[in-house]
Amino acid sequence: MPFLALPKKRTLTTYLQFTDEELINLLRNDDHYALKALFNRYYKSLCHFCSIYINDLSAAEEIVADLFMKIWDNRLDTTILNIKSYLFTSAKNLSLNYNQKKKAPISSLEDIQLDQNLIKDGNTPLTILSGRESYRSVLEVIEKLPPSQRQVLLMSRIDGIDKREIANVLGITVRTVETTLYQAIGNLRNLLKDQRKFSSRS
Repeated sequence: MPFLALPKKRTLTTYLQFTDEELINLLRNDDHYALKALFNRYYKSLCHFCSIYINDLSAAEEIVADLFMKIWDNRLDTTILNIKSYLFTSAKNLSLNYNQKKKAPISSLEDIQLDQNLIKDGNTPLTILSGRESYRSVLEVIEKLPPSQRQVLLMSRIDGIDKREIANVLGITVRTVETTLYQAIGNLRNLLKDQRKFSSRS
């Protein structure tokens, strides 16, 4: 990586303009602003992602915070190439380990406390699909999807993770991600259509 000229006055706003690769290189040079920028960029999405696996928002936040602390502790020796993929893969594994220790089932979507900032954009795919339904009712419908479809749909449409990164995190092929996402969206449309018909008859 070419030398990155830093501003004399360092601010988080400035660091948020750097790419993930640039931030990782700065992190290797003991730059705590780089960690703050990565934390700011991924914290909310990671907490939401962990909440897919565990029914405890506080625990999800603690898992994510510990993950960033681990990155800071190992900053000088880190060999991470794709920080986004690394973060989501680690968050998944830590969440599964948490469930194993607690012997708790993967949570119901109805109990997940989602950050509304993640879905407040009126043009998000889920909003378009849901039509006039409330976000909560859409989550209730998503709960009816097969687990693999539900997981891929949430990662793609709410967390905004691209297909290759989803494939890396879940250990499946990009083709499988595409097929699963296609099936999930089709099933979601049908479920929402059935729900509208049922509501109109009530």
